Amino acid sequence: MKSACCALFLVAGLVLTGCGKDDKSSTNTTTVTASPAPPPAPAGDGYLGAMTRAQQLAIKTVDVTSLNQEVQLFNTQEGRLPKDLNELVDKQYIGKLPAPPVGMKLVYDPVQGKVSVAPQ
Repeated sequence: MKSACCALFLVAGLVLTGCGKDDKSSTNTTTVTASPAPPPAPAGDGYLGAMTRAQQLAIKTVDVTSLNQEVQLFNTQEGRLPKDLNELVDKQYIGKLPAPPVGMKLVYDPVQGKVSVAPQ
C-alpha cells in the first residue's frame, strides 16, 4: 500500500512539473499566420520557370540514364543490343517506356545502344 501511494505521488509530481519541461521556452515562440498564396507565375517566368525547367531536365536525365542501363543489361544478358526500346518491354527488362517530357521524344540509336531525348 505504501509503495502504491509513493508511486501515485511520483506520477502526480511528474505530471504537475511537466516532466522537467521549462515553461520559459514556450514564451519565446513566435506565431506566424500564413497569408494567401499568390497565383502561380507562368512557367517561363523567373524562379518558377527555372525550377520547372530544372525539374524537367532532372526527369529527362533519370529516365535516359535508367534506360541506358537497361539497354546495357539487355546487351550483357542477350548478347546483342535491342532493335528498339519496345524490345526492353517485351523481354520484361522494364515495365513500360517512360513518357518523355512535354515537347520531347525518346531517341534510340540501335547501333551504339544509346538512348537520348530530343525535341519533337
